[in-house]
Amino acid sequence: MTVTSVSAEYFPNEPKHPVVASTSNPKSKEAIESLGKNFDARGAYFVADYSKSNGNYIADVDGNLYLDVYAQIASIPLGYNNPALIELAKSDKMIRAIVDRPALGNFPGSDLEEIVEDVLKVAPKGQDKLWSGLSGADANELAFKAVFFWYQAQKRGYKSNFSQEEIDSVMQNQAPGSPELAILSFERAFHGRLFASGSATCSKPIHKLDLPAFKWPKAQFPAYKYPLEDNAEANKKEDERCLQIVRDLFKSWSVPIAGVLVEPIQSEGGDNHASAEFFQGLRDITLQNGALLIMDEVQTGVGATGVMWAHERFNLQPPPDLVTFSKKFQSAGYFFHDPEVLPNFAYRQFNTWCGDPARMTLAGGIGKEILKYDLATRAGQVGDYLYKKLHALSEKYPKYMQNLRGKDRATFIAWSLESGEARNKFLSDMKNVGVNIGGCAEDSVRLRPTLVFEEKHADILVEAMEKVLSSY
Repeated sequence: MTVTSVSAEYFPNEPKHPVVASTSNPKSKEAIESLGKNFDARGAYFVADYSKSNGNYIADVDGNLYLDVYAQIASIPLGYNNPALIELAKSDKMIRAIVDRPALGNFPGSDLEEIVEDVLKVAPKGQDKLWSGLSGADANELAFKAVFFWYQAQKRGYKSNFSQEEIDSVMQNQAPGSPELAILSFERAFHGRLFASGSATCSKPIHKLDLPAFKWPKAQFPAYKYPLEDNAEANKKEDERCLQIVRDLFKSWSVPIAGVLVEPIQSEGGDNHASAEFFQGLRDITLQNGALLIMDEVQTGVGATGVMWAHERFNLQPPPDLVTFSKKFQSAGYFFHDPEVLPNFAYRQFNTWCGDPARMTLAGGIGKEILKYDLATRAGQVGDYLYKKLHALSEKYPKYMQNLRGKDRATFIAWSLESGEARNKFLSDMKNVGVNIGGCAEDSVRLRPTLVFEEKHADILVEAMEKVLSSY
């Protein structure tokens, strides 16, 4: 089912344009200072008023209404104060999940199977099982555990019990109970800020400084030349160069590599793209080396690139072994399909809550709305419309819009400026004309709007960009 304007159906009173009441934001600054006495608010851009936020617009305490193309770092799927999700939040199922939050591993509710089935209705192709977590970083760390358990179980025989030596040594954090194993990830990747996910992350030093790290390998992710259609041969050679690095690491690394972790599009690291051939190459390498492939869809998943899961465009054969999710799904965890990825004994992948049925219920509701209105396809249509306008701007202002990327990836679009200083000024100037927009890597701008961002919103964004860029 496709509706001409889903946003109008959801949000009949959505603002028609941004409102800039104050560029100095005195109330936000005062609120951030006050909050900072008890909570680390140093990363706050402004203090939002979510009660007044509507659809694609976020309000702040100074009376500003920003067109939001950052959407809580890519995590708002259906707009602010979406009425369908508000109704779901009032349901008996949701109230039970919030008030009596079940310890799902020991005491699952009678409605948990239904909750899981609703989430699986929008699972990636080839995946029919899931494990629930609390955040994107948590989802990746849970996936690491599953990979390591699987890898060791394959060595000893899936249903075999542990040796006494393993049982004794693990209590001393020693091998063989605590084996030396690795997850291979990529330079410029971002997978979270916890301990193991921090070891896999390689985008900015601030994400992991002072944390003890696992000594895990980093391969190079393709760095393409743009426009893609003019650099096909060079980019093909770049794919092969990076795949050879992965092959070499599997042969040379000091400990066995049990899994490869990769984003379909590197997001925090700069919106870096790679081809279906590159990803199939990774899939082949993992199969050849007895390792698992983890596809990190935390930021790219849930319709953001014009399909439900970005890696589905690559038609990988066979599908990835695990697919992690969070962000726009408002829940977290990983999908999988091989029964042997399930740890061979209970209480191995486990904690008190084993996720959160309230967030899982919300994820199921989000998936239902996306399917109802075919919002992934709609995002692709809007993205095509927006990309053409941005391409025209990039030709007019090439100094400030370099390496425009994300064609045919819905609104998952980015570009680079000449420096980080220029990028930060652009973000600030856009805010002053009523657009909340985000950056990535050192010098790039990324668009991460909701799935109900439409052509009328794209026109407002481009008009604001023209106003800012023409002033430089």
